[in-house]
Amino acid sequence: MSLTKTILFPEIEKTIHAFDFETIAAERKIILQPLIDFIQHKVTNQQEVRLNLICTHNSRRSHLSQVWAQTAAAHFNIKNVFCYSGGTEATALFPMAAKTLEQSGFKIKTIAVGNNPIYAIKYSDNEHPIIGFSKTYDDDFNPQSEFAAILTCSQADGGCPFIAGAEMRIPITFEDPKAFDNTPQQAEKYQERSLQIATEMCYVFSQIKS
Repeated sequence: MSLTKTILFPEIEKTIHAFDFETIAAERKIILQPLIDFIQHKVTNQQEVRLNLICTHNSRRSHLSQVWAQTAAAHFNIKNVFCYSGGTEATALFPMAAKTLEQSGFKIKTIAVGNNPIYAIKYSDNEHPIIGFSKTYDDDFNPQSEFAAILTCSQADGGCPFIAGAEMRIPITFEDPKAFDNTPQQAEKYQERSLQIATEMCYVFSQIKS
């Protein structure tokens, strides 16, 4: 196991260091445990860890989950983790989700504009950027086998009883910040959801023994 730890951008490090895993309710930890078990099994067997974070539109929660899971793996020095995201349909990565990540210290560059813009999302100077754009969960960009499907919204969980190629299907659902679009609480609620997802993904990777 490599001892070289990824250096995250300072603002992201500061955000992560402020997390208190005691704030995660016991019932949420039970929901997160199957994901911990999946990752631990892969790490113990020196296999690659592939996570496909899935929501209905691949526009908000699935992207926040993908980005924070990849960042958490880097922070806790868990190697060979590859995080993806997808939807039951493709729309666009919602600009407020990208802006919320920027406010937590991520560096985001728009590499293609249009109805479904493509973003490069960086959490560290020397790591590959996460490519953020809306796609279906079975898009060619995503793994086709040997991955865990993480359902981040109840609609996708209900609408995807079977996901081809997934070794495991794990519902970890989050409330949709979309409910607060075009309201005075929009920025606050997106930040709240992002930090909840970040705290839980960091908790998951903090439990992995390498």
